[in-house]
Amino acid sequence: MMAAGGVDHSIFTIVIPTYNEVGNVGNMVRELSLLYPGARITIVDDGSKDGTVEAVQSMQRSQLGLDLIQRDPSDRGLTASVMDGIMTVGTECFVVMDCDFQHPPKHVGALMALVADGTDLAIGVREGMGPLSFGRRIASSGANKLASVYLWSRRRPSSRDLMSGFFAGRTSLAKEIIASHGKDFEKRGFKVLFDLLKFMPRDAKVVDSPYKFGDRASGASKLSSDIVLTVLRQCGLGGKVASGALHFFLINKAGRAVGFVILAAIFAIVISFAA
Repeated sequence: MMAAGGVDHSIFTIVIPTYNEVGNVGNMVRELSLLYPGARITIVDDGSKDGTVEAVQSMQRSQLGLDLIQRDPSDRGLTASVMDGIMTVGTECFVVMDCDFQHPPKHVGALMALVADGTDLAIGVREGMGPLSFGRRIASSGANKLASVYLWSRRRPSSRDLMSGFFAGRTSLAKEIIASHGKDFEKRGFKVLFDLLKFMPRDAKVVDSPYKFGDRASGASKLSSDIVLTVLRQCGLGGKVASGALHFFLINKAGRAVGFVILAAIFAIVISFAA
């Protein structure tokens, strides 16, 4: 369906990974359906035990274009969930977003417009990290710098927010990357965008789209301090070695965060000299 702004919603599928999001999933599906009539919505559930699956199945009785993927609970992982979701998309374009309303549904339209206009990958860039704890902000900043240097060393497209989980793109390109390089993704990690960009064509058009990062509407965050280790593991062989060392030597959260920032700086210097 063509919107007032000229974007055909029917060429998009909105992929939403969930894990225990019964307090949010109904409101999210309803709001997206009102804002973007004609777009398909795919819920990729990672073994919820709070009634999320049952809530989606109930909505499917009256909601056209709402799909549900129930993943193997023994293969849990946010990145793996998004990969599975993208590989089932049957439309020309897709959007990936969280279910907790920290990714505002109203900004989905801006990402859609960029992709419909020829952008290969449009990335929602967080403005304001107020809802994040101090430790999460430090870890996110360090991880973003490390990922940025790694992509620079490989001459790949980048973004100001490589830790974003809010992005849209061309389905055929994303499927090609996953089919060819999915075995190298950190499937139990949280940052599938970084993995996609590592294998993105060097001439791909990647555009940032800033938005105001909000508070979680309901439920608790699924991320843990281990995020810093998963990002390191995404940075090639050197990153995997560094991740193992960091996990072995630093066991408390505060020490792990400080050690990660120091290690990220060292790693960045080594890569810059090796490039």
